[in-house]
Amino acid sequence: MPSGPRKERPLLFQLPRIASSCISRDGLVTTPDLKPSLKDQTMQKTALVTGAARGIGLATTKLFLAEGRRVAMLDRDAEALNEAAAGLENALPIAADVAVPDQVNTAVETMMGAFGRIDALINNAGVADFGPIAETDFQRWRTVMETNLDGMFLMSQAAQEALIASQGAIVNIASISGLRASTLRTAYGTSKAAVIQLTKQQAVELGEHGVRANCVCPGPVNTKLALAVHTPEIRAAYHDAIPLNRYGGEAEIAGPIVFLCSDVASYVTGQVLAVDGGFEASGVGLPALRS
Repeated sequence: MPSGPRKERPLLFQLPRIASSCISRDGLVTTPDLKPSLKDQTMQKTALVTGAARGIGLATTKLFLAEGRRVAMLDRDAEALNEAAAGLENALPIAADVAVPDQVNTAVETMMGAFGRIDALINNAGVADFGPIAETDFQRWRTVMETNLDGMFLMSQAAQEALIASQGAIVNIASISGLRASTLRTAYGTSKAAVIQLTKQQAVELGEHGVRANCVCPGPVNTKLALAVHTPEIRAAYHDAIPLNRYGGEAEIAGPIVFLCSDVASYVTGQVLAVDGGFEASGVGLPALRS
């Protein structure tokens, strides 16, 4: 039989285009000057990101903006939030505490009034409080739970109707500490494990309405919080225990979050994704065993 040039098969889907200048290995994200050309602004997809004033939340905001979404940035630190939002086109800063029901409801109403829809909810706001179990009193426990767990529940409940209308997506940010126990994390680790289960409940119950829910569990990441609480000895130990031998960058967490909200992930729900350089997969992972 004659052999001619092989015909290219059409792609079944096209990956979302993200400019290479928007993400780098060291965790820096830049936002290009995007001016949406959509005639009907109400048809432009949106995202609501909590804990958006810094770190993973801000990196995720910038990546959403880079793909052309309008983004509501929510944080309880109003000063830092306004500073972070300055100069970001199509970003709406909303100062609110996710642990306060009235503020949550007002924040969602504000976003709906401005954008008319919610296509993605990123429950990223959280607090870290590390200490021995004997020193974790009830107030310390509640301080962690009310933001890390209650806040995600309140935000999801308040945005549920809008998410059903758009058949949108929820991405809850847990932690590698929700997958594997560690010292000094009685409240923090438990809150993040609960977030994982909350995500699965949301996936099961909201799936029939077309709403997807997934969970991202970051490993050690170069955030201001990590730099403040991780001593050089701790950082060296993590480098030895992580198969990729380094901390992650904020944008390296933002990428999977944005992916899970995209049409490419339209059949992905109820999943827990560890973005951790292989840390969770390594199990015991004693460095001496790898040398």
